[in-house]
Amino acid sequence: MAGNRIGRINEEIMRELSALIRTLKDPRVQGMVSITRVDTSADLRYARVFVSVLNKGDSREVFKGLRSASGWLRRSLGINLSLRYTPELIFEPDDSIDRGSHILEILRDIEDKNRTGQDLKKDEEE
Repeated sequence: MAGNRIGRINEEIMRELSALIRTLKDPRVQGMVSITRVDTSADLRYARVFVSVLNKGDSREVFKGLRSASGWLRRSLGINLSLRYTPELIFEPDDSIDRGSHILEILRDIEDKNRTGQDLKKDEEE
């Protein structure tokens, strides 16, 4: 039962933070910034927020801006969510999109090799 509650809290934090990040006035936090996952500790004291940035060149500045605004984000979360404790936000980069595209490239290469191998077999049979 507690695991289900933590999951719901993670989803709610992710939804609220996504909305709050769009309203940040910090110029470092601009462009396509997405929250991909939130992991909250069992005691709700800490929340690891995984963030994906479209422009990888600006990612260091985006994380500096997010860390700078973490106090305001935490306070706004506390106002919007009715929790006893508002978790401390720890922002971490998420490279799952990069890993997914890399795996997709590998699968496409394998598929291309299989197609060329089948084409060679057809040519030999004819």
